[in-house]
Amino acid sequence: MPVTGNKSKISVLITRNGFSYKTSGCAQTEWLSADRVFTLPEFQKRYDEIEISAFTPKFTLVPDQFFRKEYARQALADVVSLGENDLVESLPLENIGAVAVYSNSMGESLSKAVSSMILYPDGSSPRVYPELYWLLRSLENVDQYNKVLASYAPGRLFLVVSQGRTLLLASSYEVPDFTTAEYYIFAALKKFQLNPELSSIYLRTPVAPEDEVSLYQYFKSVELL
Repeated sequence: MPVTGNKSKISVLITRNGFSYKTSGCAQTEWLSADRVFTLPEFQKRYDEIEISAFTPKFTLVPDQFFRKEYARQALADVVSLGENDLVESLPLENIGAVAVYSNSMGESLSKAVSSMILYPDGSSPRVYPELYWLLRSLENVDQYNKVLASYAPGRLFLVVSQGRTLLLASSYEVPDFTTAEYYIFAALKKFQLNPELSSIYLRTPVAPEDEVSLYQYFKSVELL
């Protein structure tokens, strides 16, 4: 039944092997196995605001002035490997003056299941957007000149770095563990000459206590978005 009172919200992060979620006023859960979606009462409710993120590496940015919808598939195929049946979509990102071109096709069905279970009050289904899209949208919520935003799940790191209003990096990396993820984060900061001791890192994903401690050794602070 529809939620009344204050606006309700749920955010769900989906990888090929599982998911994590948080609802209004609650902390982000740890990574959960895919079969848990069918037993969680939070996934049987309706929400005013819904964010569903797919951890797809099939993503690129095209500046507004160069984007043509009929060439979107080719633009993505130029930077990632696409399957013949991969659906390619696009989304405007006005805050950075670009269009996100992406495919959520990553060999999983969990995102479709989740988007059919969690509904808006009118019964409509939410769309599933790529994790890099949500990270780039989150730049507006970070009140820092040097902005370092990341999402990590076993196997994949997404990283966004900007300075002022200039986007320096928006990329993803295949990583076997968190130590390798840290390597890519610090390599990016070194490349753009950003001092982590003067910067905060903002995470959209749950982080293990030992990994959070590791980040605190280098960054001014570790914040959760």
